[in-house]
Amino acid sequence: MESLIIDCDPGVDDMVAILLAHHVANVKGIVTVSGNVPVDTTTKNALLATELLQSDTPVYQGSAQPLESEPVHSAHVHGSDGLGGVPRIEHRRRPKAKDGVDFLLEEPTPDDWIVALGPLTNVASAIRRDPSWVNRIRGISLMGGSTTVGNITPTAEFNVYADPEAAACVFESGASIQMCGLNLTHQLLITDETIKELQGIDSDLAQFVTPMLNFLLYRMEALVGRRYAAMHDPCAVLAVTHPALFNFEKQSVHVELCGTLTRGMTVCDQRTTRRREQPNVQVALEIDAETARSLVIGSLKSP
Repeated sequence: MESLIIDCDPGVDDMVAILLAHHVANVKGIVTVSGNVPVDTTTKNALLATELLQSDTPVYQGSAQPLESEPVHSAHVHGSDGLGGVPRIEHRRRPKAKDGVDFLLEEPTPDDWIVALGPLTNVASAIRRDPSWVNRIRGISLMGGSTTVGNITPTAEFNVYADPEAAACVFESGASIQMCGLNLTHQLLITDETIKELQGIDSDLAQFVTPMLNFLLYRMEALVGRRYAAMHDPCAVLAVTHPALFNFEKQSVHVELCGTLTRGMTVCDQRTTRRREQPNVQVALEIDAETARSLVIGSLKSP
């Protein structure tokens, strides 16, 4: 079973990814970051996930703002609490006193994957403090970027746009990186049929997740006129635990920092000529969406 440290900004699909990760891997810790909602809220949501799972996985609060820019949030998609306003379970869990970046620097072993599901502020902060850190982890599996279009701007995906300097640092770090961008995650969709399937599952996890995902469908319908939503973050978990579900291609990926129209764009060199740049990222291009969806739903059948 793979060993993971999850860096995240829960977020509806982050919550699903956390629940999935505990079902298919050994999760050594969760680090939170500002992203979908402010970091105090993402931390509360991560703690709630461990309560739902009745897990002793430690939670560490990380960065409250990007490296060099102002915070960007996504409450218009996830709701002001990040979870679509679903009723919360009362608990007394608290984050650990240690800073999240300190945990990232001190805890990982060469067997550990960092699964980064939000802006890459914490990961980049660790690299800036110790560039050799990337040689002491197995790799970074991230949800972010795109080989095609963006979702926060025409060219930029949210996680990279929210802290492009951090993303640039990570992509240039020499780490072993797997990227699940929008081109990939938009293949793993939930619909009203998914909601019906979840409603038939008698478990606390399914009962919690169902209204949260239903909220997301309503938000997508209001925002873009469609009642389906991508499960972005579970892809980065499955890319580690079930790599056979994916088709990867090694590409050169860099982040645009200065373009008036393209700041936060992941520039992926997909040329077939000899001028193609030296690749630095395993880019996921295809996923067996049906099997992946079954794994996600199966992870919610636990009591």
